[in-house]
Parts: sequence; C-alpha cells; structure tokens
Amino acid sequence: MIAHLSGQVKFKNDKSLTLDVNGVGYELKISALVLEKVKVNEPKDFFTHLYVREDSLELYGFESLDEKKIFELLISVSGVGPKSAMQVLSIAKLSEIKKAVLRSDPSLLRKVSGIGQKIAERIVIDLKNKLEDLPLADEKINLGATGSGAFEALQTLGYSAGEVREALRQIPVEVENENEIIKQALKNLGKNKHGN
Repeated sequence: MIAHLSGQVKFKNDKSLTLDVNGVGYELKISALVLEKVKVNEPKDFFTHLYVREDSLELYGFESLDEKKIFELLISVSGVGPKSAMQVLSIAKLSEIKKAVLRSDPSLLRKVSGIGQKIAERIVIDLKNKLEDLPLADEKINLGATGSGAFEALQTLGYSAGEVREALRQIPVEVENENEIIKQALKNLGKNKHGN
C-alpha cells in the first residue's frame, strides 16, 4: 500500500497532478482546493489512498493526514464513492465539513453533484460520532454559523463557486456572524477581482 509520496509536481490539470518521485510519475487525484494552490515544478509531499476497483487503480493525494482521514470516512458511507468524497473536500475547509456534520446540517454536502438529500443525511448520521472524536490539527472548530448561507448568498450575486470558496477561505475562523462573513467575503471578492 502506498501511504505517502514525496516528489516534484510535473504537471497538473483540473482534477489531478503528476508527482515525479525519483523519475517515476504518479498520477494523484487531488481536491480542487489543494490543486488551486499547487504549482508545477514545486516539491510536494502527499499522503495517499490507493482505491482499488476491478477495472482500475486510482491514487488519491492529500496535503494532510486530517484530509486523508475525512476522505476515508466519507468513502466508508454507503453510496459515497471517491469522486464524491473528493468533491466534498473541494467545496469547503475540513473544519467547515466537520462543523456541518456535527450540527446535523446536510446543506453543505448537498452542494456536491451526485449527493442528494438522502446521501447527505446518511453522511451526517454515519459520521457524526466518528468526526466528533477526530481532532483537526490546524483549525479550531466553531459550531456557530456554517458559512453555507453566505456561500449561497454570494452565488446569487453572480460569483462563481470557485470565487466564493476563495473569498470565504480568506476569512478568519473567529468570524461567526453570517452578515459579517458576507461583508468580508465581498471585500475579498473585490480585492481578488482587481488583483489586490
């Protein structure tokens, strides 16, 4: 089992990257949030999960063990495959995913294509106790506003999901008030549009 790879990013597309490890290129499927940050020719480390099916082997890459653990918990839920699990990791920070599950709020999960109300509720039910016991290394969890209302509000103003994600990611976790989140996100969207 390949559990970790360290090498240089050779190239990337919108779903995966190729990591050169001592002359061998490994294709890693990566979340959109991580792919946005990764640069070609940059040295990178990834924790990995090898997903085995009858007709293929797919290697999924993660920046942190926390990200890998949440991916593995997601694919343990009946009806959630690795593609859907990666999309969940692409729509929000780990702390937001954990917060949504702990608050029994499936609305964030329903943003993923292929995850309907039933599967979103199943994820919440199946993972609530498991995520409660999983401390996340980098981020404090705050059970206040989820930010998903802000996500929807900003999208109705015509911003793309990618732009909204980036703007929300720049807001400190201490900010809980939904109106304050929207206000700060709009500032960030303005800055991002005009290149600071």
